[in-house]
Amino acid sequence: MKKIISVILALVVGVILWYLFLKPSDYIIRFKANTFPGAINQSLKHWSRNLNNSLKIHQDGDLLHLSQELKFGDSTNIYRWEIESITDSTSKVKVKVKDVDHSFKNKILIPFSDTDFEKRSRATVMDFMEHLKEHKEKFKVRIVGQAEIPTKYIAYIPIKTTQLQKADEMMRNFSYLMGTLMDNDVEFDGFPVIEITEWNQANDSIYMNFGRPIVRSEKLPIGTDIQYKRIFSKKALKAEYNGNYITSDRAWYALIDYAEKNNIDIESTPIEIFHDNPKNEGNQLKWKAEIFMPIKESNE
Repeated sequence: MKKIISVILALVVGVILWYLFLKPSDYIIRFKANTFPGAINQSLKHWSRNLNNSLKIHQDGDLLHLSQELKFGDSTNIYRWEIESITDSTSKVKVKVKDVDHSFKNKILIPFSDTDFEKRSRATVMDFMEHLKEHKEKFKVRIVGQAEIPTKYIAYIPIKTTQLQKADEMMRNFSYLMGTLMDNDVEFDGFPVIEITEWNQANDSIYMNFGRPIVRSEKLPIGTDIQYKRIFSKKALKAEYNGNYITSDRAWYALIDYAEKNNIDIESTPIEIFHDNPKNEGNQLKWKAEIFMPIKESNE
């Protein structure tokens, strides 16, 4: 009996010591979101960068894990966000919060009272949840399934930018690209397109070709910033996106999530085809884009 009591006491002491000195978080908040992980990831980054008390946010290895530092008075709080996909349209989110400067005090008080730290943490997470709710109401993504990327010969401008600045770069280069082609009587052969050639998912940077399908001819302007290439037909996963083209990359993440759930090996070099001119349609939910994520070719 004495040995049993000693073991129990040792376990209790061990748990208390772990809780007070080793447990990496002071408080944990959980919630369910009715969207896929990539939309949560991008919304969280955007929300954080617009907070006055946000110090920094970065991914921890993949888009499902992010670390965020927020300043509250004399305290620096670390929020570790863990996202888990449940279905194509739902995710679970766990937020582990730690007050770097008052962690020990929090761990002592939390079991016995609803502290200001807990209330502030819940309010912060609730603020993000409201931001996420508003964001996901502004776009729609529908997974079509497997399809073929259409073969097109395009005139394009290579651009290095970020996902957030993608649409701005399109608009900035649109007049030059289209104007130069039209001045040379080049015949168009489809909607504007972007081809992502490199995508750094850790820092959201991309290399992309922004262009317009054309009919190849001797009229093509040479000696300008415009380059030419052929996009060849290839098997891909396809989605349809409706919403502002600034956030059309949400469809990229939806396709990634779909590929993982269906064990499809893909290349993270999406192609987007834009069907609408934003100047002609005020309702952003009517803007349509086709999104293709290439499927890796089998070596068999």
